[in-house]
Amino acid sequence: MTLPIISLASGTSVPALGQGTWRMGEDRRRHADEVTALRRGIELGMTLIDTAEMYGDGGAELVVAEAIKGRRSEVQLVSKVLPGNASRNGTIAACQRSLKRLGTDHIDLYLLHWRGRHPLAETVAAFEDLQRAGAIGAWGVSNFDVDDMEELLALPGGEACAANQVLYNLAARGIEYDLLDWSATRQMPIMAYSPLGNDNRMLRHPELQRIARARNATAAQVALAFVLARPGIIAIPKATGLEHVAENRMAADLRLTADEHAALDAAFPPPRRKQQLEMI
Repeated sequence: MTLPIISLASGTSVPALGQGTWRMGEDRRRHADEVTALRRGIELGMTLIDTAEMYGDGGAELVVAEAIKGRRSEVQLVSKVLPGNASRNGTIAACQRSLKRLGTDHIDLYLLHWRGRHPLAETVAAFEDLQRAGAIGAWGVSNFDVDDMEELLALPGGEACAANQVLYNLAARGIEYDLLDWSATRQMPIMAYSPLGNDNRMLRHPELQRIARARNATAAQVALAFVLARPGIIAIPKATGLEHVAENRMAADLRLTADEHAALDAAFPPPRRKQQLEMI
């Protein structure tokens, strides 16, 4: 089966399942395996690759550069500027450094990693400068809640925000209270980072394990299928082994039943009130 396609607010289409790179590029001994994993993911259709200048102090971008060598036209690159660099001039300089590390002349989607001390208006102006120069295709944000998004969209040019990347998985469902619906109403895709959780505790949950056994799947596949079942969601799990890459890809073909969704809701209750946006 082909991967579902999600349209960014900018009009660009991307696969609903991509590849994350957090914690890549931190150990040279793992470099070859990380490159191989990303290349296999591209072959399986997971052509959206998410990275950031923060990951491995730029090391993850170097891993991505090697993985996409000779096939840049096949992939859509996402990278992020650190909030401490997100002044108008700082954003442009950070993007130029990322472009050099990635070995490309453009980044398809460039995000503000989270809010910092620099005014959003400065960062938006920098994004617009980068777009005019052809250095980025679209821009967006990460770790923005509803109030942050409303402030952003009220700025001149803010309505051009193409996506918002936030933490979302079975154990972190706070955005279901308001941010998911707010975003869907505005056709603003959500990129779900850490869709498999930040450690293995979530995946060891007995109910998740039960459903996985019944479906001849892994707990990770069930958890990823849950996230992908949400309209307008782009999941970006990380994998550094070929078996894990293939496992992630197969999760996109897993369709959970209404009873399975109800069982997961009981095991991992959705929010009943507004929660502070979770970040890792």
